[in-house]
Parts: sequence; structure tokens; C-alpha cells
Amino acid sequence: MTLVRDLLKSKGNQCISISPDESVFNALSKMVEHNIGSLLVTQEGKLLGLFTERDYVRKVAQEKYTSDNPVKQFLGQNVLIVSPDSTIQDCMKLMTSERTRHLPVLENNEIVGIISIGDVIKAMIKEKDATIEQLEQYIFKG
Repeated sequence: MTLVRDLLKSKGNQCISISPDESVFNALSKMVEHNIGSLLVTQEGKLLGLFTERDYVRKVAQEKYTSDNPVKQFLGQNVLIVSPDSTIQDCMKLMTSERTRHLPVLENNEIVGIISIGDVIKAMIKEKDATIEQLEQYIFKG
């Protein structure tokens, strides 16, 4: 069973963050620069939430906000997190049930990474491929 810790070792644990007082335009520019779909919103090293493309599109579509608004106006109430010891299966269940695409990873209240739905799917496919290979070896050598 693959753990988030293993996933972070293979993909890296780089986290791109932004201050809650920065403009949405700055957030979007950072996301384009790094080719990512979300940013950790932090203040003094503490995780306050996530800013995602989806959040921006939905609020702008409601004509309530513009790219000049601060990022903090786009944060939801509940930040979903996982630990490095969470399994990728548990992450997939959480992402599916809560309809989220990104999960910050915290250990001892410290940010140690972020994973996306794409990361989880890749890890699950890799895990399933390894299981299939083991079964094939067992069948053909047996």
C-alpha cells in the first residue's frame, strides 16, 4: 500500500504559496508561471487554505470578485489535509467525496507537500501495475 510519504519522495515536495493579502492576479500569475492549479495560502508558515483555479472561476462567474481582490476572499472555511502516513487510497476517497483536486500534506502542523488528483491516480496505476506483474510472475512460474 502506497503512502503519501512515498508519493512525495518520488514527485518532490515543492510547495508554492502566496500570502492571503496578495491579489488574485498575482496568484494566477504564479500558477501560470509554475504550471499548477492551486496555491497554498500561508501566513507566517501557517496554512490558511488553498487558492484554486476552480475557486476563482466560480466566484468571478458570479460577478462578485475581480482579479484585484485579495486571495483571502477566495478561501473556503474548511481546509482538507492529509498526513504523510495517509494511504493514496484514503486520499482518493477524500478527494472524491469532497470534490477536491488538491490536498496539502502536514506533519506535526508543518507543511511538507501538496498532492493532486493526478499524483494520486499515477501512484494508484503504478501500484496496480506492480500487483499485476507479481500475479503474472506467480502464474507463469507456478
